[in-house]
Amino acid sequence: MTQEIFSCEEGLMLESGEHLPHFQLSYTTQGQLNPDQDNVVWVLHALTGDANAHEWWSGLIGEDKFFDPSKYFIVCANLLGSCYGSTQPLSINPKTGEPYYYDFPNLTTRDLAASFDLLRQYLGLGKIHTLIGGSLGGQVALEWAYTLQRRLKHAIIVASNAKASPWIIGFNESQRMAIESDSTWGQRSTDAGKRGLEAARAIGMLSYRHPQTFIHSQSDTEEKRDNFRISSYLRYQGKKLANRFNAFSYWVLSKAMDSHDVGRGRGGTVKALSQIPCKVLAVGVDSDVLFTSEESRFISRNVPNGNYREIHSIYGHDAFLIEFEQLNYILTSFFLENIN
Repeated sequence: MTQEIFSCEEGLMLESGEHLPHFQLSYTTQGQLNPDQDNVVWVLHALTGDANAHEWWSGLIGEDKFFDPSKYFIVCANLLGSCYGSTQPLSINPKTGEPYYYDFPNLTTRDLAASFDLLRQYLGLGKIHTLIGGSLGGQVALEWAYTLQRRLKHAIIVASNAKASPWIIGFNESQRMAIESDSTWGQRSTDAGKRGLEAARAIGMLSYRHPQTFIHSQSDTEEKRDNFRISSYLRYQGKKLANRFNAFSYWVLSKAMDSHDVGRGRGGTVKALSQIPCKVLAVGVDSDVLFTSEESRFISRNVPNGNYREIHSIYGHDAFLIEFEQLNYILTSFFLENIN
């Protein structure tokens, strides 16, 4: 595996009309491009993920796994705005020579897809065999599928949707409110909002799992009036994220998730989906309370070549990162049915 940096000198014109000057994307590649250049698999990560897809999707990507580098040329790039090597709010603003902090522009999922397409062109990839992404990564993949048109053969959209729901936006807004409530938010400091991010992550964790998950894993065995297992679990998860991520990137990417609407300016979601020509597999999770399975079904019903499969799990939204055996079975059957 190689990890590299793509530097885009011309910058990116954003959907808002703003121009993001020189930016970079951190990306990894595994495997080799075949002579026909038809073995490209592009993996898109979720909100706080990174370009090391073989680590966070280890049951799916790697030697002797479904996406095996001996067969596929696998690309995974860190989202623009994320803090794992790509340009983000703590990066230097070339106009000022100082970090962007709060001056970093708002990004949409369409902007994130556009930045990836510039990387695709830089890599000389005329076509992509498969795009696969879950959650925010699935939103970006769907946006990109619309613009790639015939250059894309398969899009696998896992636990995601065609348009951000008020439910998702509400959860994200409550998390941003938690960040705002941190007294350090507003300071031009790399640690600004860190405690608020801990609270935001705790809120997010409640939406990533199904209530039944916590009954199984966080119930207390003895009678208590305080110091519950779920309380310490959420505090631990909050600190864990705050030690590896920053509040600025969390803010920007959660806003991007809220912006998602594949039909914006295209006549609505139904019309936009009808104009995606590739074969689309939408995978829902029956216990997902954040990106509901019905939203995945909506995608499959409205694209010309749509398929729907479902993961059955108590783990809620996070099942797409946990239930590897089911996902492998789903992908195997999909590709067998769509071998041509």
